[in-house]
Amino acid sequence: MGAINRKSETGNYLRRQRQFHVGDRINTNNQCVGTVIRLDRDEVGDYIVVRLDILPGEFDYDPWELEII
Repeated sequence: MGAINRKSETGNYLRRQRQFHVGDRINTNNQCVGTVIRLDRDEVGDYIVVRLDILPGEFDYDPWELEII
């Protein structure tokens, strides 16, 4: 597995990361609507856990894959 290069998105990522809060309604990059459940971090970086309206379960997204509605 190769390393992920996120240097070009760091500035945008930090700005977008701050705008998400638990309970926010969001639209994903593939036009699914859902709700932010939690903000979390792993060895790769920060991610946002979302519960989508059309599918059961929770899904994780990078901040640049989501837009607040």
